[in-house]
Amino acid sequence: MDLDRHDFELEELMERIRSNDNRLIALQVPEGLKMQALEMMDTIETETSAQVVLAADPCYGACDLVHDKMKLMGVELVAHMGHSQMNIDSGMPTQFINVTYDGDPELSPVLPWLEQHRNMAKQRLVNQDGTSPLSETEAQEKFMDAVGRMAPLTDTKLGLVGSIQHLHLLPEFHDRLEKAGFDVTIPIGGARLSFPGQVLGCNYSGDDPSIGHYLFLGSGDFHPIGLVLHTGKPLAMLDPYTGDAEEMSLERIERILRQRFGLIMSVQDASTFGILIGEKPGQMRRTLALRMKRMLAQHGKKGYLLALEHVGPELIDFYPVDAFVNTACPRIAIDDAVKYRKPLITPFELEVALGEKKWETGYQFDEIP
Repeated sequence: MDLDRHDFELEELMERIRSNDNRLIALQVPEGLKMQALEMMDTIETETSAQVVLAADPCYGACDLVHDKMKLMGVELVAHMGHSQMNIDSGMPTQFINVTYDGDPELSPVLPWLEQHRNMAKQRLVNQDGTSPLSETEAQEKFMDAVGRMAPLTDTKLGLVGSIQHLHLLPEFHDRLEKAGFDVTIPIGGARLSFPGQVLGCNYSGDDPSIGHYLFLGSGDFHPIGLVLHTGKPLAMLDPYTGDAEEMSLERIERILRQRFGLIMSVQDASTFGILIGEKPGQMRRTLALRMKRMLAQHGKKGYLLALEHVGPELIDFYPVDAFVNTACPRIAIDDAVKYRKPLITPFELEVALGEKKWETGYQFDEIP
C-alpha cells in the first residue's frame, strides 16, 4: 500500500487541534494503518501543542468506538481514521477521516466480468418465476442457491459501490461504465451509510430490485462476500491499489451457504443457547437479543444473555451451552464460524432452525440498519 497516495487530512485535523487548544487527543485507526500511526503522532505533536495517545486495541469500523475509555483518560478529541460516521452518537468531539486514496485503475480488466454478469442478470429476469410452491427439498436447495434466491428483479442495472477510501471515484467510473454500454446506478442506502455507493460489512441497504449485478471498487473480499450473501447477485471487483479485476465466485458463496445450512441443521435439537450482545456502541442490539431469548422460551429452550466487548472462541467456548446466537457484529458468525467449537449462528438462522422462518425465503444476511 502506497501511503504517500493516501490523504489522512492531517492539516485539517491539526487546524482543529490548534483552534480548540486541545492538549490531549486520541487516534483510532484500522489495523492496516497502525504501522503509520506513530509517524502521524510525531507530526501532530511537532506541529501542535497536543499530546497524542493511540487507541491500540483492534478497530473494526465506525461502530467500534473507544470514547468512554478516552474520556476517562482525559482525551479532548478523537480522530477516527479510515471510516465514515454512522448514525450513532460518538459521545465526545470526534473527527472522522475517510483516508481517501488517489488510485485510478483501468476499467478494461473488469469489463469481461461485467458483461458475463449482465447476461446472467438478463437470464434471471427472463426466467424468474416465484409462483409454484416448493417441496422441502426444493426449498433447501433454493436456500443454498447463490443467485436468484431473493426477490425478483425488475431490471438488470449495474450497481456501482465501493469502500470509503474509493468512493470519490464513483462519479467518474459511472460515466466510464455508461460509455462502455452499461446502465449504471450508484445506490443510496440507509442512515448507517454516509455516502451514495457506500457499503459496510454489516449494511448493504442500497440494494433494490432494479440492480442485477454489482461492481465493487476496493480491496479485499470482506465487503464483496457480505454484498453477495445479502443480495444473491453477481459481483465483480476492481482493486484501485493494484488494478486487478476478479469476481466474487459463486462457488465460494455457495460453500459459505452450505456451511450455514449445516450449522442450522446442527442446532435444531439444541436446548441451551448463549445469546451474544455486543457492547460496542454501534453493535449493541439488546432488543434483538431479548427477542431471541423470548422466542427460545416459546419453543421450550433456554437462552442466556452474554454481553461482550470483544467476541472470540477463548471468551465463550467454555460456557456449558449447546450453541451460540450472535447479535453483535453480523460478520462474526459468518467470517469466524470455523474458529468456534460450538455452533455460532445468526438470529435469522435461529429462526429457520426453530421453524419461525422458511427455507424458501432464501438466505437473509444479518444486517444492522
